[in-house]
Amino acid sequence: MRLVILDPGHFHASLLQREMYPTIDPQVSVYAPLGAEVLDYLNRVWRFNSRAQSPTSWHLDLHLAPDFLPAMLRDRPGDIAVLTGRNRGKIDRILGCLEAGLHVLADKPWIISSRDLPKLETALRLAAERRLVAYDIMTERYEVTSQLQREFVGDPSILGELRQVRARSVHHIMKTVAGAPLRRPAWFFDIVEYGEGLSDVGTHVVDLVQWTAFPERAIAPADIEIRGARRWPLHLTAEQFTRVTGEPRPGPLDYYCNNSVEYTIRGVPVSLEIVWNWEAPPGMGDLYEASFQGALAAVEIRQPSALPELFIEPAGEAVHRKVAELQARWPGLAAEPSAHGVRIVIPDRFRVGHEQHFAQVAARFLEYVQAPETMPAWESPNMIAKYLVSTKGVEQGGSL
Repeated sequence: MRLVILDPGHFHASLLQREMYPTIDPQVSVYAPLGAEVLDYLNRVWRFNSRAQSPTSWHLDLHLAPDFLPAMLRDRPGDIAVLTGRNRGKIDRILGCLEAGLHVLADKPWIISSRDLPKLETALRLAAERRLVAYDIMTERYEVTSQLQREFVGDPSILGELRQVRARSVHHIMKTVAGAPLRRPAWFFDIVEYGEGLSDVGTHVVDLVQWTAFPERAIAPADIEIRGARRWPLHLTAEQFTRVTGEPRPGPLDYYCNNSVEYTIRGVPVSLEIVWNWEAPPGMGDLYEASFQGALAAVEIRQPSALPELFIEPAGEAVHRKVAELQARWPGLAAEPSAHGVRIVIPDRFRVGHEQHFAQVAARFLEYVQAPETMPAWESPNMIAKYLVSTKGVEQGGSL
């Protein structure tokens, strides 16, 4: 099968090509407007092709023009459309690709306004009717601490009845990706074009909540009640803006990228906070912490250092039985006493980083492409539920 890379305005497009895939042709068609964003994408793919260890072998067929989307739909040069970058209007490009008969692997978020929820529903229905796979890139499901948290939360003998969920995600404007400093386009800071924190990176956190708390179960809009939200800006100086975009700015910017939301899902209270900072402290990176509080225990991801850790407090015999049961999937997993319970000790070989998660998502997506009927039935309704929270949460917080 052949990939079509459509307007790779976000570095996630290149991370999907960090590895080769046995069912994917090395020849890839790229349709995009000529500009700094596609040049950054080309540079990153070139770095993967020329690295010393396990180089990739991608061959790029470039179609660079302002009318890239009509040209791609006319040419239909491949089987799978990959979409990243600008978020406003992304759902229209997704619909166009599905109507042209292409499978779609698209970066989050698919929508940043609740007005587009009907278009999302149409896209998912169209994909199902035509036996196409429309899949969003939920990399955080492949983080080992999140997978283990799901296992322990899903064991009623450990957690008991779920009472409350709290989660916090912190991202950083300045960072290094695939060994190169990240350059962000100026439109990244336009919330009308790119969305606020909850409607963008927050989709991962909303997804993890329902994926962890209600595994393999469909969530309906009626299961969700949004109770409150707020928003606040990150203050960027003109110098910081220029450093990360390469473009001048006459003065400072209040970038409204931070959100919190309170809601219930099937009656369970959920509290989320999505935060952007300028740069991570030395030795640290992006951060994710989550607490699932049950009647018997709390299962918590905490991040005291660069790596997230999983704690269960208090911990009884059921935890040790579960650790023994999970050895088949994670050999060497252990439970180590901590202040009020146990820390789950995770062998280093399972600590796969964020960049490697893209290949894992792609591999799962390609399995579904080979057999569309194997995609779980809960994926589509839960995608609608996720975007309901992420869009209406921002709007209730007073989005511009």
